Amino acid sequence: MVTDSVTLDEKRKGLSKRESYLLSYLSERGKEIFNLEDVTGILGCRYENAKVIVERLIRKRWVERLSKGRYMIIPLSAGVEARYSEHEFVIASLFPGYVSYWSALNYHGLTEQIPDKVFVASTKRLRNRRILGVELKFVFVSKKKFFGFEEIRIMDNPVRISDREKTIVDCLDRPRYCGGIEEVVKALSYGRDEIDFEKLKNYALRIGNNSAVRRVGFILEYLGLDTMGLERNVGKGYSPLDPTRERKGRYSSRWGILINIPEKMVF
Repeated sequence: MVTDSVTLDEKRKGLSKRESYLLSYLSERGKEIFNLEDVTGILGCRYENAKVIVERLIRKRWVERLSKGRYMIIPLSAGVEARYSEHEFVIASLFPGYVSYWSALNYHGLTEQIPDKVFVASTKRLRNRRILGVELKFVFVSKKKFFGFEEIRIMDNPVRISDREKTIVDCLDRPRYCGGIEEVVKALSYGRDEIDFEKLKNYALRIGNNSAVRRVGFILEYLGLDTMGLERNVGKGYSPLDPTRERKGRYSSRWGILINIPEKMVF
């Protein structure tokens, strides 16, 4: 008799000896993420048989499909319901791109907010998806903007993530993916002793988005920080400080910014 709210169909099923051997072999060698070629090599079976074995493990909730031909062992710590989120950046790194926006702000300690999804910048147009309870939000960027990331290691897996300066620039390029302009202002204020502002300004100029340059210059000036080199790259016209808000407010002709946010909220 089941005494909790999880039905037997929702829980993991038992393993055959062959399945248990495969998972144990992979785990002992640190290959929590594997492909079908790994299965054929370990079990000495044909490719088609390997597909059947892995599909059965997916149905039993011992393995999760990450992408075409790539799979992940769901660890025992996920419990009988096979729910797991500790690998969220590792999962994100399996796709072409790098972790950025709100997720990178949180990683670098530039925000106290914890986003409910992992934001990934990618030059590929990928559909958003949910894997092992982790929501992945893919943001398409041009190749020109695809720079400024570093490689870290999580559980001995390489993970690509934007550095502090590119995180700020990415957020000012697309504020809707970081919780709004307030989060960026707070991040710049909190991290002013750790951020390389020359690098930040160079990054802003490099991505080729005048709106981002305007936002960087405007916010740096309000925080009393150096803006040298940005003024002459503002261009013509006006950009909203926060494009997620109504286009209503006063204008800064110096920076070509429509200040459409109550300044007392962040400044």
